[in-house]
Amino acid sequence: MLSVVIPAYNEAGAISQAAQSIGQVLRNADIPYELIFVDDGSADSSWEEIMQTAEQDPTVRGISFSRNFGKEAAIFAGMEVSKGECCAVMDCDLQHPPEKLPEMYALWQQGWEVVNGVKTDRGQESGLHSFAAKTFYSIMSKAIRLDMSRASDFKLMDRRVVKTLLDLSEHKTFFRALVAWAGFRTAEVEFSVAERTVGDTHWSTASLFRYAISNIAAYSSAPMQIVTVLGVLTLLLSLVLGVQTLVNWACGGAADGFTTVIILMLLIGSILMISLGIIGYYIAQIFIEVKARPRYLVARACGQERNGQV
Repeated sequence: MLSVVIPAYNEAGAISQAAQSIGQVLRNADIPYELIFVDDGSADSSWEEIMQTAEQDPTVRGISFSRNFGKEAAIFAGMEVSKGECCAVMDCDLQHPPEKLPEMYALWQQGWEVVNGVKTDRGQESGLHSFAAKTFYSIMSKAIRLDMSRASDFKLMDRRVVKTLLDLSEHKTFFRALVAWAGFRTAEVEFSVAERTVGDTHWSTASLFRYAISNIAAYSSAPMQIVTVLGVLTLLLSLVLGVQTLVNWACGGAADGFTTVIILMLLIGSILMISLGIIGYYIAQIFIEVKARPRYLVARACGQERNGQV
Protein backbone atom coordinates (compact mmCIF):
# COMPACT_ATOMS: atom_id res chain seq x y z
CA MET A 1 0.00 0.00 0.00
CA LEU A 2 1.09 3.55 -0.74
CA SER A 3 0.66 6.09 2.04
CA VAL A 4 0.43 9.71 0.84
CA VAL A 5 1.23 12.31 3.52
CA ILE A 6 -0.33 15.72 2.84
CA PRO A 7 0.51 18.58 5.24
CA ALA A 8 -2.18 21.26 5.38
CA TYR A 9 -2.04 24.73 6.90
CA ASN A 10 -5.07 26.95 6.26
CA GLU A 11 -5.94 24.88 3.18
CA ALA A 12 -9.67 24.42 3.79
CA GLY A 13 -10.54 25.13 0.18
CA ALA A 14 -8.03 22.64 -1.24
CA ILE A 15 -8.50 19.52 0.90
CA SER A 16 -11.52 17.98 -0.81
CA GLN A 17 -10.10 18.68 -4.26
CA ALA A 18 -6.72 17.19 -3.27
CA ALA A 19 -8.36 14.00 -1.95
CA GLN A 20 -10.42 13.60 -5.11
CA SER A 21 -7.57 14.32 -7.53
CA ILE A 22 -4.96 12.13 -5.82
CA GLY A 23 -7.47 9.32 -5.20
CA GLN A 24 -8.63 9.30 -8.83
CA VAL A 25 -5.07 9.03 -10.14
CA LEU A 26 -4.18 6.16 -7.78
CA ARG A 27 -7.42 4.26 -8.42
CA ASN A 28 -6.89 4.52 -12.17
CA ALA A 29 -3.38 3.13 -11.69
CA ASP A 30 -4.75 0.31 -9.50
CA ILE A 31 -2.50 1.29 -6.60
CA PRO A 32 -3.79 0.53 -3.06
CA TYR A 33 -3.42 3.70 -1.00
CA GLU A 34 -4.28 5.80 2.00
CA LEU A 35 -4.31 9.60 2.21
CA ILE A 36 -3.09 11.15 5.46
CA PHE A 37 -3.91 14.83 5.89
CA VAL A 38 -2.02 16.58 8.69
CA ASP A 39 -3.63 19.79 9.93
CA ASP A 40 -0.76 21.96 11.15
CA GLY A 41 -2.78 24.03 13.61
CA SER A 42 -4.78 25.83 10.92
CA ALA A 43 -6.77 28.94 11.83
CA ASP A 44 -9.46 28.22 9.22
CA SER A 45 -11.80 25.23 8.84
CA SER A 46 -9.15 22.86 7.49
CA TRP A 47 -9.73 20.28 10.24
CA GLU A 48 -13.49 20.28 9.68
CA GLU A 49 -12.87 19.73 5.97
CA ILE A 50 -10.51 16.84 6.72
CA MET A 51 -13.07 15.20 9.02
CA GLN A 52 -15.84 15.61 6.46
CA THR A 53 -13.65 14.19 3.70
CA ALA A 54 -12.68 11.23 5.92
CA GLU A 55 -16.37 10.48 6.57
CA GLN A 56 -17.08 10.39 2.85
CA ASP A 57 -13.90 8.60 1.75
CA PRO A 58 -12.59 5.58 3.72
CA THR A 59 -9.12 5.99 2.21
CA VAL A 60 -8.68 9.33 4.01
CA ARG A 61 -7.25 9.71 7.50
CA GLY A 62 -6.42 12.87 9.36
CA ILE A 63 -4.56 14.17 12.40
CA SER A 64 -4.58 17.67 13.84
CA PHE A 65 -1.87 19.41 15.87
CA SER A 66 -2.62 21.28 19.08
CA ARG A 67 -1.02 24.35 17.44
CA ASN A 68 1.10 25.28 14.47
CA PHE A 69 4.37 23.28 14.62
CA GLY A 70 5.49 23.80 11.01
CA LYS A 71 5.52 21.82 7.78
CA GLU A 72 8.49 19.66 8.74
CA ALA A 73 6.71 18.46 11.89
CA ALA A 74 3.57 17.75 9.85
CA ILE A 75 5.54 15.61 7.41
CA PHE A 76 7.10 13.56 10.21
CA ALA A 77 3.75 13.17 11.97
CA GLY A 78 2.19 11.84 8.77
CA MET A 79 5.05 9.42 8.19
CA GLU A 80 4.80 8.16 11.78
CA VAL A 81 1.14 7.14 11.45
CA SER A 82 1.47 5.85 7.88
CA LYS A 83 1.00 2.12 7.31
CA GLY A 84 2.07 1.64 3.69
CA GLU A 85 5.10 -0.28 2.45
CA CYS A 86 6.07 3.01 0.82
CA CYS A 87 5.22 6.60 1.66
CA ALA A 88 4.89 9.68 -0.53
CA VAL A 89 4.88 13.32 0.61
CA MET A 90 3.22 16.07 -1.41
CA ASP A 91 1.62 19.49 -1.00
CA CYS A 92 -2.08 19.98 -0.44
CA ASP A 93 -2.31 22.73 -3.08
CA LEU A 94 -1.58 20.20 -5.87
CA GLN A 95 1.47 22.12 -7.07
CA HIS A 96 3.05 18.67 -6.86
CA PRO A 97 1.19 16.87 -9.68
CA PRO A 98 -0.60 13.67 -8.54
CA GLU A 99 -0.14 12.29 -12.07
CA LYS A 100 3.52 11.62 -11.20
CA LEU A 101 2.68 9.27 -8.31
CA PRO A 102 2.17 6.13 -10.48
CA GLU A 103 5.55 6.74 -12.16
CA MET A 104 7.22 7.14 -8.76
CA TYR A 105 5.45 4.03 -7.44
CA ALA A 106 6.64 2.02 -10.46
CA LEU A 107 10.24 3.05 -9.78
CA TRP A 108 9.84 1.95 -6.15
CA GLN A 109 8.58 -1.44 -7.36
CA GLN A 110 11.76 -1.70 -9.43
CA GLY A 111 13.84 -1.45 -6.25
CA TRP A 112 14.54 2.26 -5.83
CA GLU A 113 14.26 3.24 -2.18
CA VAL A 114 13.88 7.02 -2.64
CA VAL A 115 12.19 8.61 -5.63
CA ASN A 116 12.70 12.36 -5.69
CA GLY A 117 10.40 14.74 -7.51
CA VAL A 118 12.72 17.34 -9.04
CA LYS A 119 11.54 20.64 -10.50
CA THR A 120 12.02 21.50 -14.14
CA ASP A 121 10.91 25.04 -13.25
CA ARG A 122 9.87 26.98 -10.15
CA GLY A 123 6.56 28.29 -11.48
CA GLN A 124 5.65 31.96 -11.15
CA GLU A 125 7.83 33.69 -8.54
CA SER A 126 9.01 37.21 -7.90
CA GLY A 127 12.61 38.03 -8.81
CA LEU A 128 13.55 38.51 -5.14
CA HIS A 129 11.96 35.21 -4.14
CA SER A 130 13.71 33.33 -6.96
CA PHE A 131 17.11 34.87 -6.12
CA ALA A 132 16.70 34.07 -2.42
CA ALA A 133 15.72 30.45 -3.18
CA LYS A 134 18.70 29.92 -5.51
CA THR A 135 21.09 31.38 -2.94
CA PHE A 136 19.67 29.20 -0.16
CA TYR A 137 19.89 25.98 -2.17
CA SER A 138 23.41 26.83 -3.28
CA ILE A 139 24.47 27.10 0.38
CA MET A 140 22.61 23.91 1.33
CA SER A 141 24.13 22.01 -1.60
CA LYS A 142 27.62 22.90 -0.38
CA ALA A 143 26.70 22.04 3.21
CA ILE A 144 25.52 18.48 2.49
CA ARG A 145 27.66 18.04 -0.67
CA LEU A 146 24.66 17.19 -2.85
CA ASP A 147 22.90 19.20 -5.55
CA MET A 148 19.67 20.60 -4.11
CA SER A 149 19.02 23.26 -6.74
CA ARG A 150 15.88 21.46 -7.94
CA ALA A 151 14.96 19.77 -4.67
CA SER A 152 11.39 19.58 -3.37
CA ASP A 153 9.36 17.88 -0.65
CA PHE A 154 7.64 15.78 -3.33
CA LYS A 155 9.15 12.35 -2.64
CA LEU A 156 8.27 8.67 -2.43
CA MET A 157 10.22 6.57 0.08
CA ASP A 158 10.47 2.93 1.01
CA ARG A 159 9.34 1.96 4.51
CA ARG A 160 12.98 1.36 5.49
CA VAL A 161 13.85 4.96 4.62
CA VAL A 162 10.83 6.27 6.56
CA LYS A 163 11.85 4.27 9.62
CA THR A 164 15.41 5.60 9.37
CA LEU A 165 14.19 9.20 9.30
CA LEU A 166 11.78 8.64 12.20
CA ASP A 167 14.58 7.13 14.30
CA LEU A 168 16.58 10.38 14.09
CA SER A 169 16.10 12.28 17.34
CA GLU A 170 16.89 15.84 16.24
CA HIS A 171 14.18 18.43 16.80
CA LYS A 172 15.01 20.86 13.99
CA THR A 173 14.56 19.02 10.72
CA PHE A 174 14.74 19.95 7.05
CA PHE A 175 12.97 17.09 5.31
CA ARG A 176 14.35 17.33 1.79
CA ALA A 177 17.94 17.77 3.03
CA LEU A 178 17.55 14.99 5.58
CA VAL A 179 16.40 12.54 2.88
CA ALA A 180 19.39 13.51 0.73
CA TRP A 181 21.73 13.10 3.72
CA ALA A 182 20.32 9.64 4.51
CA GLY A 183 21.28 8.35 1.07
CA PHE A 184 19.77 5.00 -0.08
CA ARG A 185 19.18 4.06 -3.72
CA THR A 186 17.70 7.17 -5.32
CA ALA A 187 15.88 7.85 -8.57
CA GLU A 188 14.40 11.08 -9.92
CA VAL A 189 11.15 12.06 -11.60
CA GLU A 190 10.90 15.50 -13.16
CA PHE A 191 7.81 17.68 -12.79
CA SER A 192 6.66 21.21 -13.52
CA VAL A 193 5.30 23.22 -10.61
CA ALA A 194 1.57 23.68 -11.22
CA GLU A 195 -0.27 26.88 -10.38
CA ARG A 196 -2.44 26.90 -7.28
CA THR A 197 -6.11 26.44 -8.12
CA VAL A 198 -7.38 27.44 -4.66
CA GLY A 199 -6.12 30.13 -2.26
CA ASP A 200 -2.73 31.81 -2.04
CA THR A 201 0.67 30.64 -0.84
CA HIS A 202 1.36 31.01 2.89
CA TRP A 203 5.10 31.47 2.34
CA SER A 204 6.27 35.07 2.26
CA THR A 205 9.85 36.04 1.39
CA ALA A 206 10.40 36.96 5.07
CA SER A 207 9.15 33.57 6.33
CA LEU A 208 11.29 31.77 3.75
CA PHE A 209 14.31 33.80 4.92
CA ARG A 210 13.75 32.70 8.54
CA TYR A 211 13.24 29.13 7.33
CA ALA A 212 16.49 29.29 5.37
CA ILE A 213 18.54 30.67 8.29
CA SER A 214 17.20 27.94 10.60
CA ASN A 215 18.04 25.14 8.16
CA ILE A 216 21.48 26.50 7.24
CA ALA A 217 22.35 26.58 10.94
CA ALA A 218 21.05 23.01 11.33
CA TYR A 219 23.15 21.58 8.49
CA SER A 220 26.19 23.81 8.18
CA SER A 221 28.75 25.45 10.45
CA ALA A 222 29.68 27.93 7.69
CA PRO A 223 28.16 30.96 9.49
CA MET A 224 30.45 30.21 12.44
CA GLN A 225 33.43 30.59 10.12
CA ILE A 226 32.32 34.14 9.35
CA VAL A 227 33.53 35.02 12.85
CA THR A 228 37.02 33.79 11.98
CA VAL A 229 37.03 35.61 8.63
CA LEU A 230 35.95 38.88 10.24
CA GLY A 231 38.65 38.47 12.88
CA VAL A 232 41.35 37.96 10.24
CA LEU A 233 40.13 40.97 8.23
CA THR A 234 40.17 43.14 11.35
CA LEU A 235 43.70 41.96 12.17
CA LEU A 236 44.92 42.82 8.66
CA LEU A 237 43.29 46.26 8.83
CA SER A 238 44.85 46.86 12.24
CA LEU A 239 48.29 45.92 10.89
CA VAL A 240 47.90 48.33 7.95
CA LEU A 241 46.81 51.17 10.24
CA GLY A 242 49.60 50.32 12.69
CA VAL A 243 52.27 50.47 9.99
CA GLN A 244 50.83 53.74 8.68
CA THR A 245 50.91 55.26 12.17
CA LEU A 246 54.52 54.17 12.76
CA VAL A 247 55.62 55.57 9.39
CA ASN A 248 53.94 58.89 10.15
CA TRP A 249 55.61 58.95 13.58
CA ALA A 250 59.04 58.13 12.14
CA CYS A 251 58.65 60.92 9.56
CA GLY A 252 57.79 63.40 12.28
CA GLY A 253 54.14 63.65 11.33
CA ALA A 254 51.40 63.93 13.92
CA ALA A 255 49.11 60.93 14.19
CA ASP A 256 45.40 61.76 13.86
CA GLY A 257 44.60 59.42 16.70
CA PHE A 258 41.06 60.47 17.58
CA THR A 259 39.50 59.70 14.20
CA THR A 260 41.46 56.45 13.86
CA VAL A 261 40.49 55.26 17.34
CA ILE A 262 36.80 56.02 16.80
CA ILE A 263 36.74 54.18 13.47
CA LEU A 264 38.54 51.18 14.94
CA MET A 265 36.21 51.07 17.95
CA LEU A 266 33.12 51.17 15.75
CA LEU A 267 34.54 48.52 13.40
CA ILE A 268 35.68 46.12 16.10
CA GLY A 269 32.50 46.67 18.13
CA SER A 270 30.32 45.87 15.10
CA ILE A 271 32.31 42.73 14.32
CA LEU A 272 32.09 41.57 17.93
CA MET A 273 28.32 42.09 18.01
CA ILE A 274 27.87 40.22 14.71
CA SER A 275 30.06 37.40 15.98
CA LEU A 276 28.16 37.15 19.26
CA GLY A 277 24.89 37.10 17.34
CA ILE A 278 26.03 34.19 15.15
CA ILE A 279 27.37 32.24 18.13
CA GLY A 280 24.21 33.03 20.10
CA TYR A 281 22.02 31.64 17.31
CA TYR A 282 23.89 28.33 17.35
CA ILE A 283 23.65 28.20 21.15
CA ALA A 284 19.89 28.77 20.82
CA GLN A 285 19.67 25.78 18.45
CA ILE A 286 21.59 23.66 20.96
CA PHE A 287 19.22 24.83 23.70
CA ILE A 288 16.22 23.70 21.66
CA GLU A 289 17.76 20.29 20.96
CA VAL A 290 18.87 19.50 24.53
CA LYS A 291 15.36 20.14 25.88
CA ALA A 292 14.29 17.15 23.76
CA ARG A 293 10.67 18.25 23.49
CA PRO A 294 8.53 16.40 20.92
CA ARG A 295 8.42 17.77 17.39
CA TYR A 296 4.63 18.10 17.61
CA LEU A 297 1.57 17.38 19.74
CA VAL A 298 -1.47 15.68 18.18
CA ALA A 299 -4.80 16.98 19.49
CA ARG A 300 -7.28 15.04 17.31
CA ALA A 301 -7.44 12.26 14.75
CA CYS A 302 -10.03 10.92 12.32
CA GLY A 303 -10.41 8.10 9.81
CA GLN A 304 -9.57 4.44 10.17
CA GLU A 305 -6.34 2.54 9.63
CA ARG A 306 -6.40 0.38 6.54
CA ASN A 307 -4.91 -2.99 5.64
CA GLY A 308 -3.73 -2.39 2.12
CA GLN A 309 -7.07 -2.57 0.29
CA VAL A 310 -8.79 0.27 -1.57
